[in-house]
Amino acid sequence: MTMSNLAPIPELYVSYDSAQKLKNEAAELTSHDLSPRQICDLELLMNGGFNPLKGFLTEEDYDGVVENMRLSSGALWPMPITLDVSEKFAKTLELGQDIALRDQEGVILGTMTVTDRWTPDKSREAEKVFGADDTAHPAVNYLHNTAGKVYLGGPVTGIQQPVHYDFRGRRDTPNELRAHFRKLGWRKIVAFQTRNPLHRAHQELTFRAAKEAQANLLIHPSVGMTKPGDVDHFTRVRCYEAVLDKYPASTTTMSLLPLAMRMGGPREAVWHGLIRANHGCTHFIVGRDHAGPGKNSQGEDFYGPYDAQELFRKHQADIGVEMVDFKHMVWVQERAQYEPMDEIEDKDKVTILNISGTELRRRLSEGLEIPEWFSFPEVVKELRRTKPPRAKQGFTVFFTGFSGSGKSTIANALMVKLMEMGGRPVTLLDGDIVRKNLSSELGFSKEHRDLNIRRIGYVASEITKNGGIAICAPIAPYAATRRAVREDVEAFGAFIEVHVATSIEECERRDRKGLYKLAREGKIKEFTGISDPYDVPQNAELVVETENVDVDNCAHQVILKLESMGLIAG
Repeated sequence: MTMSNLAPIPELYVSYDSAQKLKNEAAELTSHDLSPRQICDLELLMNGGFNPLKGFLTEEDYDGVVENMRLSSGALWPMPITLDVSEKFAKTLELGQDIALRDQEGVILGTMTVTDRWTPDKSREAEKVFGADDTAHPAVNYLHNTAGKVYLGGPVTGIQQPVHYDFRGRRDTPNELRAHFRKLGWRKIVAFQTRNPLHRAHQELTFRAAKEAQANLLIHPSVGMTKPGDVDHFTRVRCYEAVLDKYPASTTTMSLLPLAMRMGGPREAVWHGLIRANHGCTHFIVGRDHAGPGKNSQGEDFYGPYDAQELFRKHQADIGVEMVDFKHMVWVQERAQYEPMDEIEDKDKVTILNISGTELRRRLSEGLEIPEWFSFPEVVKELRRTKPPRAKQGFTVFFTGFSGSGKSTIANALMVKLMEMGGRPVTLLDGDIVRKNLSSELGFSKEHRDLNIRRIGYVASEITKNGGIAICAPIAPYAATRRAVREDVEAFGAFIEVHVATSIEECERRDRKGLYKLAREGKIKEFTGISDPYDVPQNAELVVETENVDVDNCAHQVILKLESMGLIAG
C-alpha cells in the first residue's frame, strides 16, 4: 500500500532566509490588514490545507467554483476563497502589483501578486454556493454586510504563520500531521470535524466509526470562526481534552484546525473532506445536516438532513477521502449503553433516551441536571464554568423606536427596577449619553448612525461578557446594524430587542424636543421617519405599545419578559 496520503504536500512558504529578505522589502509595499476570517483563509492557503490553491482565487477560478465547484484546471473545489477589499483600497492598486498581507497588529504574514480584481455578483454567489440569497444564513449575511465589495485574486507567497498564543502544542499544519501519522505508523485515519463540545454519544460514534473502518481517529475541531453564538473555542478545547482520556490509548489524537467555517452545508462538507485529505486523512465522518446554519427566514432548515452526505458521496473519488456515515447514537436505558438508533431491534420494548443540543443548552442555561449517561462530568464542569445559569449571566436589553417614542423613559424605569432587585451592575446606554461620551464627533449620516450603534453594541457586549446588564435606547433605524449588535452581544449572553412601537403620528404629536417641527421645515436632514427610513423589527423579543399605557406598566412588561427568559430569578 502506498503512503501517498502521508507524503509531504506543497506549501506556499519560502525558506527562512528568503522570508527575512522579503520582510525587509515589504516595507515598500502597499499593505492590506486582514480580517480575522481572511487570516484563517490565508493560514490554510500557506500551509497546504487548501491545496491545490496557490493563492486567492482568480476571477476565472472563482466563476468555476461558484458555478460548478471546479477550478479552471478541472480540480474539485467547492468554496470561494477570495480576498475581499473595499472599493477605495482596490482603486489604489494596479494589476501585477505585489501587496503585503498583514495581521491586525501589522505583522506581515505573506505577500500577494494582484493578478485579478473584480466586483462579484454576491447574490449569485449566495444562491449557488449557499443555496439561497437569504441573510438569515451567517455566510450570506457576511457576504453582503461585512465583506468588501471588490475581490482580489492572485498567488500568495508565505512569509510566516499567523501567531497563536493558545494551545500551541495542539496546532498542526497538514505536513506536521502527516509526519505525526508516519511516525506512529498510522495508515488509515478517520477525521471528525466538530464545532461543538463532545458528549458521550459523539465519543461512542467516533470510536465506532474508527473501529468499523479499522482506522485510527483524528478529532479535528474548527477553531477559526464558527457560527455566531457557538461555545467559544477555548472552552471547547478544554472539553475535548477532557474527552481524549476516554478513548483507548494510542488510537486517537486531536489537532486544532484554524478554519473559518461558512456553515455551507453540502458544499462545506465537500470542502471539509478536501481539507482533511490534505491533512493526511483517509476517511471522514459526515454528520446529519453537516455544517448546517439552522433555519432560513421562512423558519425552515436551509439544507435537508442528508444533502451533505449525498453530495459528498457523489464526489468521493475526487475528494480522495472515504465518507463514514454518522450513526445516530441513542442511550438504551435497560442495557445502559449507547447503540445506533437504526440497529435497535426491540425499539418498542426498551427506553430510548436522547438529549438534543437545544435541550442541553436549556439545561445549562437553567442550571438543571445533566445526566452522566449523556455527558462526561468533566465536560459538564467545563461548560458550567463558562456558562453559569441564566439568572447569573449578563444580558442586554436593546430598545429601538422612533425619536420621542418613549424609549429613554422606559429604559430609565427599567434601570431603576433592576437596581432595586440588585445582584448585577446595571448600565444605561441612552442615545444622548452615548452621543456625549462615546460619539461626540459623529453626525447623523447613515454611516455615522451605524458607527454610533456599533459602538453602543460593543460596550453592551463587554458589559454582558462581564456579567452586567446593559440597557440601550438608541433609535437604531437599520435592521442590518441591529443584527450585527445582536451577534456581538449573543457571543456573551442574552440579547432582548424591545420595539417601542409608538406610531410616527403620536411621536410627532408629542414632539418633546421640537425635532419633528425642525425636520418638517427641512432644518434637520435625514430624520428617522420623516426623511430617513426606519426598518420595523420583524422578530423583536418584545413589542411595547406606549399610547394610553403608563411608563411603569411598559417597564413591567420588560421585567416579565426577562423573568420568562430565566434572566431574572422569578
